[in-house]
Amino acid sequence: MAIFSVYVVNKAGGLIYQLDHCAPRADTEKTFSFPLDLVLRPHDERVVVAFGQRDGIRVGHAVLAINGAEVNGRLTADGQDVLQFLGNPANYPVSIRFGRHRLSSNEKLMLASMFHSLFAIGSQLSPEVGSSGIEMLETDTFKLHCFQTLTGTAAAAAPGAPEPGLADASVLAAPGIKFMVLADPRQAGIDALLRKIYEIYSDFALKNPFYSLEMPIRCELFDQNLKLALEVAEKAGPFGPGS
Repeated sequence: MAIFSVYVVNKAGGLIYQLDHCAPRADTEKTFSFPLDLVLRPHDERVVVAFGQRDGIRVGHAVLAINGAEVNGRLTADGQDVLQFLGNPANYPVSIRFGRHRLSSNEKLMLASMFHSLFAIGSQLSPEVGSSGIEMLETDTFKLHCFQTLTGTAAAAAPGAPEPGLADASVLAAPGIKFMVLADPRQAGIDALLRKIYEIYSDFALKNPFYSLEMPIRCELFDQNLKLALEVAEKAGPFGPGS
């Protein structure tokens, strides 16, 4: 069991914190002779396997390194086109490392924004007013758990304020800060972990005089206590009183 990563998304849908805690490695490195018995194609600024699964190399895996040097998208470390380099018999034998590509910072920002929108759509589709939105997404290899702080109710609850109707439902559904955890489907205690992360955020980010609301979290004590909480959750499961 493992906890893979943590994301914190602000009220506007911007990613303000991200931590890769335990990234499963599925890289495979092999030495090939010419001609290459895999079909490679360019895709989304990288070179990926289009056909020819073998020895742990799967369709969709990207070329990560050639002869021990990391590639830069479609270019080798010395600036050559990867497909042209691998198409030249003079460059063989060649060692190629394949694996799932690592998300760039821009891709993480985009995905956080997309989840923020999906969360809002889930709330809108609910047959009941004031839905909590998406709390969990499940796949065969991981679960995404989401906890959103409660906001947006103060105006509706102010003394003398009229009772909100359907037209005012958006007041009750105003977004809060979202804490997202990606974990192994078998990992227990995630609900308690999310509450613990919120507690750490309150203690070490919100109470930091140098931290500005809605801005990226760059607090050393927040980092340290979050990593400790993740380790405790992986080893001991749910948090008990006083954790």
